Amino acid sequence: MAMKSEWPELMGVPTEEARQLVLSDRPEVTVYVVPDGSMVTMDFRANRVRIFENGGNVVRVPRCG
Repeated sequence: MAMKSEWPELMGVPTEEARQLVLSDRPEVTVYVVPDGSMVTMDFRANRVRIFENGGNVVRVPRCG
């Protein structure tokens, strides 16, 4: 079975809940919570998941990279 690499079902979910769900699926990744609109690097890292949030909720689909 392929490892999960994105979580569209987390759109609108509270940020901390989303972070915990990502880590339950992929405990080896590092999860970064980032305010939406922040500048981020464009490099790809398979062990990184960014959760973009606004007002305490997920506003972009979290994905590895």
